Amino acid sequence: MSGERLLVVEDEAHLAEVIAENLELEGYAVSVVGDGLAALEAVRRDRPELVLLDVMLPGLDGFSVCERLRAEKNDVPVLFLTAKSSNDDRVRGLELGGDDYLGKPFELRELILRVKAILKRAHWYSAATHDKDKLVLGSATVDFKTFTASVRGEEVLLSTKETMILRVLAEQPGEVVPRSVILDKVWGYDAFPTTRTVDNFIVRLRRVLEPDPQSPRYIHTVRGSGYRLTP
Repeated sequence: MSGERLLVVEDEAHLAEVIAENLELEGYAVSVVGDGLAALEAVRRDRPELVLLDVMLPGLDGFSVCERLRAEKNDVPVLFLTAKSSNDDRVRGLELGGDDYLGKPFELRELILRVKAILKRAHWYSAATHDKDKLVLGSATVDFKTFTASVRGEEVLLSTKETMILRVLAEQPGEVVPRSVILDKVWGYDAFPTTRTVDNFIVRLRRVLEPDPQSPRYIHTVRGSGYRLTP
């Protein structure tokens, strides 16, 4: 039994109870709250390993909850649960810093599999960072533990996903890493309808780390394949 702490944020009491009971059967320690502000308080207080976050909440919606947590430099993994399952909503949630997105209605078995996959990715990042916690790219130094980059003496905060993408690329320096591998390790492949969001994160990383983002020296695009990091 894992005993990892999960927070379920769901205003439909019956659904929240069903989700919590099934996760507890898997060995997780589960707390439940019913609105966005209570979710923020619970995350700050209890530091769960994962938040299962409904989007349509009273008071403060799930997207806003995730956005506030990321602004506070809180990198707790977030699995969005929502009846709004259009691609635009999915991409928005993931670009705000969510880790996965599951549309309602869903099979409980799929929910549990996604929870396990997110926690597995979090453990991978923690273990990989323990082995090597910094990456040097010219005048820029990325700290994988603090999610920051020091660029010419200025500290820049990176998002969790930006840092995880760099972590994946840094594991295979000089080699082409397919977009599908990045998707699988950072989000889980099924989380995305397209690879567009990966490209958007790469653009942001270049703006921060490259001396000339239009002519990258470190993060190269290999057309039709993926990306290559050249430290």
